Amino acid sequence: MENQSPRISRIDFQNSVRDVFFISAGVVMASIGLKGFLLPNGFLDGGAMGIALLTRILSGIDLSILIVLVNLPFILLGIRQVSFQFAVKSSIAIVALAILVHLIELPTITSDKLLIAVFGGFFLGAGIGLSIRGGGVIDGTEVLAITVSRKSSLTVGDFISIFNVILFAFAALLVSIETAMYSMLTYITASKTVDFIIHGIEEYIGVMIVSDLSDEIKHKVTHDLGRGVTVFRSDEGFGKKGANAVDKRILFCAITRLEVAKLVHEVDKVDPDAFIVQYPIKDTKGGMIKKRPLH
Repeated sequence: MENQSPRISRIDFQNSVRDVFFISAGVVMASIGLKGFLLPNGFLDGGAMGIALLTRILSGIDLSILIVLVNLPFILLGIRQVSFQFAVKSSIAIVALAILVHLIELPTITSDKLLIAVFGGFFLGAGIGLSIRGGGVIDGTEVLAITVSRKSSLTVGDFISIFNVILFAFAALLVSIETAMYSMLTYITASKTVDFIIHGIEEYIGVMIVSDLSDEIKHKVTHDLGRGVTVFRSDEGFGKKGANAVDKRILFCAITRLEVAKLVHEVDKVDPDAFIVQYPIKDTKGGMIKKRPLH
């Protein structure tokens, strides 16, 4: 146990450095998106940041103050729903973003509304995504969405969608329909960028294979494709041939979406009747994720 202490301390330190880097980069990216694109042109985003931007347009209050005030209830909620550490990281990120937004001045980058919406959403989404990877948030809407989903039949995605529909409807009524439409484009770009930052370009797919020839398929996957395989033993089941009391082995492997077609093709060559289930995996760690060299 004593030998593990230095290793655990080193891992904790490395994680802390990584979190600081991600949150710092996220704050910088979000401030560029706000000061360089959205703020000078009166465009909105979704979520808590959208509320802050809309309130700034209607009231003229400094955005840096609104960023803190609008996110404060979500941070307090995050202490109960997530963790105290999460709330501390988020508070630091939000205050740092507010300070940067107040202090930095950027030149007008473009006057094209389409470019403003797309690139404003890109930089803001990158900032939100990097902050999430660092263990905090600069937009607290998801904290509220998690709370609502636990107390109702709505999922997190459902709540965020409803929240933003209402926000953009208010923007159309109080500002203009054109602003609301461009703001929707900003939000779509930002949300896609967040997904890309969090999950990466190599989205992994989980594949489960049920076959009477599981040993041959396992050999194909491990030796010909260079992928790791986990084997599950199954009990009695019911298939197209009726009840089956024979124990089978279920194969599972995690691969990138670019390799799915190749895997299915190799399985078909062994057993055309194999039952294959595919589903997306949000993230992976450890195991044989990277393809091992084949000999």
